[in-house]
Amino acid sequence: MQTHLSAFLPQEVPSDRALRRAAVALVVVGEPGEPASLLLTRRPFDVPRHPGQYALPGGRFEPGEDASQAARRELHEELGLETGPEDELGRLDDFVTRSGWRITPVVLFRASPPPLCPDPREVAVVLHVPLNELRGDVVHEEPTDDPARPILWLDVLGDRVFAPTAAMMFQFREVCLHGRSTRVAHYEQPRFAWQ
Repeated sequence: MQTHLSAFLPQEVPSDRALRRAAVALVVVGEPGEPASLLLTRRPFDVPRHPGQYALPGGRFEPGEDASQAARRELHEELGLETGPEDELGRLDDFVTRSGWRITPVVLFRASPPPLCPDPREVAVVLHVPLNELRGDVVHEEPTDDPARPILWLDVLGDRVFAPTAAMMFQFREVCLHGRSTRVAHYEQPRFAWQ
């Protein structure tokens, strides 16, 4: 993964756009001798924003933070998992959401992590998505009124994960697992994710 990410040039959205900044952590975890997995969360159903949606750990920047710091802080706040700069493997393309966010995905690796302590105010459940599952036939597109902007969703652990989370997971799969410089900015989000 690190070799693929070092050869990948992530596209950044120009900072002059009126977008709020956020970062997410695509965290690969693994025990020695065991298959690695990617951490994915599901938000509680009783929260006002994006209830019940699948999400990567992450959130808005705090003053003075860069994407790596924001992603690692949010990962710790949401799942209780501490990581350092040495755990960062690289970054993927910025993704602009319908709700006005510029999200920077940060790829981290943590071998033998301690037990997770999810914050119940932000996380209903933590899923470990096996990397082998992401390599399979999990990618689907639905047409929209604009043929150049299909809605992307992934079939993950028997459920549908939609963009923006699906777009970042798809790019992770393409870049980190297959070494392909696939872009995802053109993918649309379903209307329920526009909040």
